[in-house]
Amino acid sequence: MGVGRFVYTPVLPLMQAQAGLSAGAGANLATANYGGYLAGALAGTFAPRLVRSRAVLRGCLLALVGTLAGMPLTRSGVAWLLLRLGAGFCSAMIFVIAVGSLLGHLRDHPPHLPGWAFGGVGAGIALSGLLVLALRTVGSWQAAWWASAALAAALTLAAWGLRPEPVARPAPGASAPGPGTAGPRTHRWFGALFVSYTLEGIGYIIAGTFLVAAINQSSPGWIGGGAWVVVGLAAVPSSAVWAGLGRRWSGPDLLLAALVVQAVGIALPALVGGVAPALISAVLFGSTFIGVSTLALAAGTQLRFPRAVALLTAGYSVGQILGPLVAAPLLHHGYHQALLLAAVVVLAAALSASALRIGFPDALPAPNPAPGAEPGATAESSAGR
Repeated sequence: MGVGRFVYTPVLPLMQAQAGLSAGAGANLATANYGGYLAGALAGTFAPRLVRSRAVLRGCLLALVGTLAGMPLTRSGVAWLLLRLGAGFCSAMIFVIAVGSLLGHLRDHPPHLPGWAFGGVGAGIALSGLLVLALRTVGSWQAAWWASAALAAALTLAAWGLRPEPVARPAPGASAPGPGTAGPRTHRWFGALFVSYTLEGIGYIIAGTFLVAAINQSSPGWIGGGAWVVVGLAAVPSSAVWAGLGRRWSGPDLLLAALVVQAVGIALPALVGGVAPALISAVLFGSTFIGVSTLALAAGTQLRFPRAVALLTAGYSVGQILGPLVAAPLLHHGYHQALLLAAVVVLAAALSASALRIGFPDALPAPNPAPGAEPGATAESSAGR
């Protein structure tokens, strides 16, 4: 999923230089991918049978490889849009199924294990970035897409035996929890969290789409691709690290800190050129974007607001669709202004998240699920990434 969803970022400068892709068209391709991701996330949330099907998982793995291999076969903008739309949908379904399996099979294991597994997204980013970086001087944009398809195919073989989360069967005579099992009213905290997470979707995706191109504007050509590899490497341990920090600090404090750190990382290459700022930016961004999602979804689950994760996922995904569209008018002047806009939006997300620190409930009464029913953290909670 890390390859299929994010390889477009390091390939984008090659397509602009060799395939004549304009900045506006590049933003539209990104928007198509995020629209497909929203559709896949919502399908995974509202059609639980899909995310418990091995056939759906394998079909999406193969289809994702096909969308990557299809990109170099055409120069049609419409075909590219459809392929990136499909890649987004398949990426979301794969992620939801994989994390549902992860949470189901590691439920009784130490919490850092799921955190490390989330780092697979970062590993995919790093591997695809290394491929594009290696092909930058000797290959073409078509070769970059072919190589990414081959990498995704190899990873598909490794993931072929993954078992989706099994369907939970309530114990005989048990009844489903009724509407009265919800916790106390938490609307004001959830409203602030929803606004924060939606803004994060806008800011994070602008950086995630244009960071390499922005770094390439003021640094040697290999720095942008190298920075993207660093983003992936920093993302690998990030979820486990943020989970570990949660033993000492509260979730709202960590969410605020992660958003501020991310905003600094996004703004840095737009304000200061050179190798060191680019690499520092990559570390700060890579170490926070998965962590923010983990912390925000955990906060929503803790508040026990009805359909909290589904609502947060929808807001975040809509933010990802809006991000490239909002940034598109600034791209005529390069990518630095787009990064500064993204940093401001993430700072606004941090401001909204700061409201969670005022009276946020440390513990709410748990609902009383039927014996044998699924715990609160299921595949639904995975759709946010």
